[in-house]
Amino acid sequence: MAQNSLSIPWGKEQMQIRLPASWQVSGVLEPASLPPVADPLEEAARSLSAPVGSPRLSELYRLGMKVTLVVDDGSRPTPVFCLFPAVLAGLEGAGMPRADLTIVPALGLHRAMTEEEIAARLGLPDLAGFRWTNPACDDEASMANLGTTRRGTPVWVSRAVAEADLVVSIGCIEPHIIASFGGGYKNLVPGVAGRATIAHNHSLNCTPRTFNMVGQPIESNPMRLDLEEAAGMLKAPVFIVNAVLDSRQQVVCVVAGHPIQAHREGVKTSAALYGVKVPAPADVVITGSHPMDSDLRQGVKALANTIRAARPGGVVITLVKAEEGVGVFGLANRKLPLGRGALRRLAPALVRLVPRLKLKGMGEEDRFFLYFALQAMRHGTLLMVAPTIPAVVKENLPFVEFADTLEQALERAGQKFPGQAKVLVFPHGGITYPVLN
Repeated sequence: MAQNSLSIPWGKEQMQIRLPASWQVSGVLEPASLPPVADPLEEAARSLSAPVGSPRLSELYRLGMKVTLVVDDGSRPTPVFCLFPAVLAGLEGAGMPRADLTIVPALGLHRAMTEEEIAARLGLPDLAGFRWTNPACDDEASMANLGTTRRGTPVWVSRAVAEADLVVSIGCIEPHIIASFGGGYKNLVPGVAGRATIAHNHSLNCTPRTFNMVGQPIESNPMRLDLEEAAGMLKAPVFIVNAVLDSRQQVVCVVAGHPIQAHREGVKTSAALYGVKVPAPADVVITGSHPMDSDLRQGVKALANTIRAARPGGVVITLVKAEEGVGVFGLANRKLPLGRGALRRLAPALVRLVPRLKLKGMGEEDRFFLYFALQAMRHGTLLMVAPTIPAVVKENLPFVEFADTLEQALERAGQKFPGQAKVLVFPHGGITYPVLN
């Protein structure tokens, strides 16, 4: 039988895909092609000289101020080492001694970073001359309480940030399943927030309408609006320096300035890059994890980003390279008491219980992933090809059906659509999302 042939990135290689001839490829949906900047450091300096909605960093700083620099941790693709020199030059040019700068990684619920890891992220041989500390989300003594948001989130933030006179945040703006887009105030909440803050803020999007907010308008995203209100309670001015990257993780632009106004400018570029128009949902969606190929936790973004492109009752085939294995993914390390069949039958009832469930070993991000997974399996059939993932981990994730090879996944999809099927392909599903007419 004649077949449709195409290829998508598979780590540093290409995976060849051969589809049944009766299947119609409605689109191969690639990110837009915007040229990367010639020199990221020069682009960072340019953004600092023309901030959006804020005075320049050198004008915000006054002698004697205690400055805290928040940088996202190693789970994000931000080239912090390209942005930090321009930030440091701006502060030191205004007279700041290095001893007055404290560096804090935005961990959220992730593990603490070592001094060597932080230094490498900044492009430094070491942190000599700088103060630094990891936020501790479970250590109430190291947190400051700023009050409660209108949506009921108790706001606990690292004292190193809450007690600063000026906060500078280096991060990245990319499509995000819960927050619409990363960057902006998100480096502070949940980045340096307490567990109770993170838990309540994440729970706001455990609803049928908001369980998948990737690329969606921020104005309709309660979790994003809540975290911005929470971070806005800080007494110190906040100045962001955020990069927007292309699919090869090259810097396309840098925005700097006010944590909301500058962020929205960066969102426009990120949306233009990664939001791809889809005429109609397809029977079968094939989505690859590139460039989020590091581990399973990052790779499942390909499923989360693109599931809206599949019609109800359709099939989503997710190809996850996961070069480093599972990653920090609590949901994959705990066996649920229900199998796939029972989960599918009980999903309508379970989704209402997830926000209140107390599951041992589950973090707040994992609670949201559980909610998303239940809603996703209600939407359609989820097939996944992830050769590096151990069998025991696959058994812990009954929301998806694992296939050993792409050919096996296509065969299973073909059993559901033995005749014609419309297909959409997302070669860079780790960062691309559909925009439906």
